[in-house]
Amino acid sequence: MIVETLAPQALEDGVALPGALLTELTALYASNEEFHQLSGDFPDPSDVRPEQVAAALAEELAQPTAEVLLARSGGRLVAVAVTLGRHPDPADPDPWLGLLMVHADERRAGHGRRLAAYVEDRFRAAGRTGLRLAVLENNPKALAFWTALGYRETARRPDLAHGRACVVLRKSLQGPEDSQGPGDSQDS
Repeated sequence: MIVETLAPQALEDGVALPGALLTELTALYASNEEFHQLSGDFPDPSDVRPEQVAAALAEELAQPTAEVLLARSGGRLVAVAVTLGRHPDPADPDPWLGLLMVHADERRAGHGRRLAAYVEDRFRAAGRTGLRLAVLENNPKALAFWTALGYRETARRPDLAHGRACVVLRKSLQGPEDSQGPGDSQDS
């Protein structure tokens, strides 16, 4: 699997994504209709449009420390991840994984696990001690995936962007003895 970073300027100042890339990204997003039904991110989860995907990515990249990572296998776009080097809450020291989505045709091939490990390794190499993410409470498949990768629940709270009920998870990037960071608790 090859991972590349989508340059933030690719979506700034009205610059459009290259057509072929936007087509690939739209196909990947559209293949995840079940998730979009849960998340409510698109008005019609069965009809995800290129301009909606471009707008969603531009919104993600509006965060100062955001990155969009594109994972390819055999030349095909198989997964996308969005990371935040810093959460909007200044009291939160950990980077966040805002989205990891695998093309529906490529599920169960290990791409999600490999992309998650890639993200973890990048933050670990940068000296970060933990990684957080939020899973929609109504998404038990995602919760099972992340807990299988060693993420532990630290809180339940609404997400900042849309107020949806979420489970916040954290994984230590140091070792198994430190799976929760400072200030974490099961009931926060």
